[in-house]
Amino acid sequence: MEAQTRHPLPARLHSLAAMAGLLERLDGQPRHASPEQYRSVARHVSQLLAQAEPDAHLQALLTAAPATAELYENLRYELAGLCRAPLEQALNAELAAAAAIARARGC
Repeated sequence: MEAQTRHPLPARLHSLAAMAGLLERLDGQPRHASPEQYRSVARHVSQLLAQAEPDAHLQALLTAAPATAELYENLRYELAGLCRAPLEQALNAELAAAAAIARARGC
């Protein structure tokens, strides 16, 4: 009798998990893909994220895949904001953006 393979994620997230894994590899090794290949993978992950139900399974996947979590935050900013990023990191990013805008305005 064969052992049944158990997936920690439900079947509805398997495609997203596979594409997220590819995005993570490309994000970790940016010179291994052309910009168009990276954009294509990111676009596909974005489409899958747009269809994903925001539940505990998706949150587990996003925890394991930081580049995918960043896409999720950008796609669902009105709901997620920067809630997946550590507070200090989010605050520092906001302060840096405000300073850059002030410099660009000549303030």
